[in-house]
Amino acid sequence: MKYQHTNRPGFWLGFIDFFTAGLFFLVYMRLGLQDELESVLGHKVMPYWMAYLLGIPTLFVYTLVWMARISEELKGKAEEMEIPGPHTSWWHMFGWNVFGLVLMGPAVATHRFFRTLNLIERKLNESGAGDEGE
Repeated sequence: MKYQHTNRPGFWLGFIDFFTAGLFFLVYMRLGLQDELESVLGHKVMPYWMAYLLGIPTLFVYTLVWMARISEELKGKAEEMEIPGPHTSWWHMFGWNVFGLVLMGPAVATHRFFRTLNLIERKLNESGAGDEGE
């Protein structure tokens, strides 16, 4: 898979998602992001829509933990590929979403998440690893 979307504006995606209470990412994940995450990480992950539904009765704590777990895996992948940081992480995603809520923390966390993903995908494209399956 050659990664086409390696310059996502993470802050604005997070900003939109914040004001749509996560509904934006329900659509965005279905438009290919879920497949890209699985390709980059090398394994299937629980679909976001399922994490979203499980998050409703937990006031979206479940959804946040799902996203934080993916963030930590992306951090590990970036470190494995020796991509310079700063990277997303479990605590960066969780902390900004919980403690930085009034400071637009979710947008900050989403920016770092997409920054890390963009860098990984660019490096995979450069190395030719992103060409598999075409």
